[in-house]
Amino acid sequence: MNRSRTPIALAVPALLAIAFLLLPLVGILARTEWGELGSHLSGAATVQALRLSLLVSFWALGLALLLGVPLAWLLARVPFPGKAFVRSLVLLPMVLPPTVGGVALLLAFGRRGLLGPWLEDTFGITLPFHTSGAVVAATFVSMPFLVISLEGALGGLRPRYEETAASLGASPLRVFRTVTLPMVAPGLLAGAALTWARALGEFGATITFAGNLPGTTQTLPLEVYLLLQDEPAAATSVSLLLLAIAMGVLIALRGRWTGRPATGRRARRAVPAGEERPGGPGEPMATEPAPAPGPEAVTGDGGGRWALRAEVTGFDRLTLDAEPGTTIAVVGPNGAGKTTLLRALLGLTPRAHARLTLGDTDVTALPPHRRQVAWVPQDGALFPHLSALANTAYGLRARGVPRAEARRAAQSWLDRLGVGHLARRRPAELSGGQAQRVALARALAARPRLLLLDEPLAALDQTTRAQVRHTLRGHLAAFGGVCLIVTHDPVEAVSLADRVLVLEAGRALQDASPAEVSRHPRSPWVARMLGRNAWPATASGAGGRLDLSGGGSLLAADPVPAGAEVLAIIPPEAVAVHRERPGGSPRNVWPGTVREITASGSRLRVLVTSDRVPPLVAEITPQAAAELALADGAPVWTGVKATEVTVVTL
Repeated sequence: MNRSRTPIALAVPALLAIAFLLLPLVGILARTEWGELGSHLSGAATVQALRLSLLVSFWALGLALLLGVPLAWLLARVPFPGKAFVRSLVLLPMVLPPTVGGVALLLAFGRRGLLGPWLEDTFGITLPFHTSGAVVAATFVSMPFLVISLEGALGGLRPRYEETAASLGASPLRVFRTVTLPMVAPGLLAGAALTWARALGEFGATITFAGNLPGTTQTLPLEVYLLLQDEPAAATSVSLLLLAIAMGVLIALRGRWTGRPATGRRARRAVPAGEERPGGPGEPMATEPAPAPGPEAVTGDGGGRWALRAEVTGFDRLTLDAEPGTTIAVVGPNGAGKTTLLRALLGLTPRAHARLTLGDTDVTALPPHRRQVAWVPQDGALFPHLSALANTAYGLRARGVPRAEARRAAQSWLDRLGVGHLARRRPAELSGGQAQRVALARALAARPRLLLLDEPLAALDQTTRAQVRHTLRGHLAAFGGVCLIVTHDPVEAVSLADRVLVLEAGRALQDASPAEVSRHPRSPWVARMLGRNAWPATASGAGGRLDLSGGGSLLAADPVPAGAEVLAIIPPEAVAVHRERPGGSPRNVWPGTVREITASGSRLRVLVTSDRVPPLVAEITPQAAAELALADGAPVWTGVKATEVTVVTL
């Protein structure tokens, strides 16, 4: 493989930088009296200083965890005025000279400082020249390492996991404890290790604020400082010890200074979407959907029936009313407000607000974890540190169900969805179809009153999608609440939903049955989603003539009042393709050029462009395409009968 040569102008300074950093370490190694190393490190003063350093550094680490973890979460998750200033304040001890930091601590907590007299008079606490003072100094200079590392890890953690946990009924503190912290564990461990190492090596702030008292504040770095004056060889040996500890910490971290959220990297090979991983000996492959359970198995909140009424304002402006057991497909182009609608119902977005009533209960003022609105994001958002069984039981445990009962119910749900034998596996060990079934089981097991599915099948291949769709249809048929499904798939909208809600720019353009939306789509986007040609037009009032917004005109059989804004719908199978100008009955004939030919099942879809009308899609058989010798760039004529044009008034 060819590799570009490193420019000399960059390589030489880089090598000099490496040498500059390496030579001092080599100096310690070269000057260490290896024969006396044991005696130097086992001296009474050195052992005492080492014990004190360990005590101070671990106490500093504990304080940093107690104070720094909430601070990192605040900086990563909560917008507030002055955040930039607070973040600069966190970084300040890293760039501040340690002795200046010690002076600042003395002026704040010393006997004549801002808080020192109050601490001494009220609690009898005197920090300067005391071991507690060394702990405070070490915490001051080392805590930024923890905050920065953890904030970076939190920034890399998608909020979707935490939001999903909230939708399952977990309080903010429980979400932080059971989802956030486990998933940012690498960043937390990296920050903790760096914090401890920095606290162990602290010198300047300690000697300025806490002094250098043997057995009280004289830590190992201060011992090195004293030994340099009388026993340079012993100072070198102790320096080597501190160097070895620091290098050990860095090697253990292996470059993960900022950490990354846990996403199942320790699991075995992740399974691509659609591929089913066979189980262990005697385990069947999960390729057949489980039979749909009876109504008693899936009704929300343990058997209730929950109607939906929602008035949404903000970016989305619409009203939703649905009876229990209704499934609504939400469709529309990107940016139409589909996901915003779901997040408004969850209470998770400032872009829109939903006045929401489920059954007889107004949940508008309730936080997300108390609404009993379960959400399944597009990728499922299974918690990677939990098994499939623990994921499914999460909502029940969050609502206070005892562990054994929650796990029994979770196993039952996994069995119903055909993935019970995968209960012990983690998400990274599941295929796309298996993960989606687990995510659905988790949502239904939480006993929701409202179920929100955000493109739940989008990441699956066609075969797995059909299987999961069949399973989902069986469970939704018996669900006691209302379900909203965001989808771009017309098959999902038709096969799963009782109603189709069409959104455009946050407004409800159409809310009707799938059959009505299929016959008379009021949105060009929906018509194209259904595979139809859709041309916005204005009726001229002359014999069914329509003036197209994209240029040109079209004749329809049905008369429309002049000036009416309409949508002309032309099924692709109604478009005739010819190599010569056709005669006979078609009243709409245009010349064009073939631009694309794609397969659609057993037929071909031919995209034809023309300078007289917008692009037009025709659907023909492969045999017809062969007889016409169609290819990209071929000149053709297209014809559409006026009776084949459906006109929808907007």
